[in-house]
Amino acid sequence: MQCINEVIGLFNGPSCCPAVSLAVAAFVAGAVFAFVLRLLVHPCKCRKNGKGGCRQSRREDRPFEKRKPHPAPADGSVEIYVGNLSYDMTEEQLRREFEAYGTVNSARLITNRYNGKSKGFGFVQMPNREEAEKACAELNDKDIMGRRMKCNEAKNLI
Repeated sequence: MQCINEVIGLFNGPSCCPAVSLAVAAFVAGAVFAFVLRLLVHPCKCRKNGKGGCRQSRREDRPFEKRKPHPAPADGSVEIYVGNLSYDMTEEQLRREFEAYGTVNSARLITNRYNGKSKGFGFVQMPNREEAEKACAELNDKDIMGRRMKCNEAKNLI
């Protein structure tokens, strides 16, 4: 109460115009009201979930945009992540690089869904673990089409 009386006393001085005092008081009251309203009535209840931030804007809470992890190969083959690829590389060129070390079941490049351009990484599936490990060891940090390819076993997130 003492604090409120001091604030009111500031606006009662001879040099302070009543209109300015009223405008400042209205602004402060509006800001306090908006803050309290945000805490109490926010539609997503983001303060109550304990995670901070608005749940409505978090990507994992929007099911239509949820990422679906690629399943691990059911036939026991090895899936290899290949990164830092040239954007001009084709799936056939990627397949040929790995076929030099053994049999390749599939080779796929990940592309942008809107313009179809490569994102610079892909996956190669090889049925034999020894051949896959040898291919990874040989091709990791190899310069292909002007870029140093990164290669390791894919981490399936299922």
